[in-house]
Amino acid sequence: MIVDVHTHIFPPEVCSNRADWFPGEEAFCLLYDSPRARLVDAEGLIAAMDENGVDISVTFGFPWKKADHFKKHNDYILDSVAKYSKRLRGLCCGDLFAEEAESEVERCLDAGLSGVGELAFYQSGIEAEGIERLKPIMAICRKRNLPVMIHTNEPVGHAYPGKTPNTLSQIYRMVSTFPENKIILAHWGGGVFLYHLMKKEVKQRFENMYVDTAASPFLYDPMIYKVAGLAAAPEKILFGSDYPLIRPQRYFQEMEAAGLLPEEKQKICGGNAVLLFNLKADGRAV
Repeated sequence: MIVDVHTHIFPPEVCSNRADWFPGEEAFCLLYDSPRARLVDAEGLIAAMDENGVDISVTFGFPWKKADHFKKHNDYILDSVAKYSKRLRGLCCGDLFAEEAESEVERCLDAGLSGVGELAFYQSGIEAEGIERLKPIMAICRKRNLPVMIHTNEPVGHAYPGKTPNTLSQIYRMVSTFPENKIILAHWGGGVFLYHLMKKEVKQRFENMYVDTAASPFLYDPMIYKVAGLAAAPEKILFGSDYPLIRPQRYFQEMEAAGLLPEEKQKICGGNAVLLFNLKADGRAV
């Protein structure tokens, strides 16, 4: 079973009139101002899954600043998961600094979503104030044993829309603050997984940490699959396409180029996600 843990869908009205959603939403404008930045609805995602052989996708919206925006988007995620209950699992997303953030997480998880994410700090690093705002969200998810996905990225290299000024120290401090939470660090965790090799402290702090592969073909040589597997074990890697940014087949081709063993590919492409999200073969929770 192939599970894609990192996909984005948007309500049809956002897909067709994105500019209407730009005012007061600097991060959304930054990432989607260009018409080349694709937006898809649930039907578009399901079609791509069928074309690429993906059985189940974990999908979510955007960390809108305006509460009415993220509530509307979360409602669309809930409706889509209900409509495609065998194919989609959903995460709750929103702005951590919104007054309604905590109550919105409770509402969405009570309604059946499978965790929280992709939370992001697009206009700052993961600073102390952000970690403080994460605490009530992490407490809710820890109690329910549900994962939280955090946007991270490499702190070096070329600039691109959505690249945040996070540092490896900030990422490590955030994971260390919530060692009992199941945390998915998007985009290979900015490379922090390499420190899993350290003999003291770090390996224990990373016990419940996972990284996903989102945007990997744009950022890394295919050998990152082998390197990450050696540093942190294949059990810590989750296939995430960031669709519609990149089609899943590109990732599968890079896994082949990296020379992954069949059992390694099986874990990365779905086995690890099945365990993390407690999935049955038909996509429902165990």
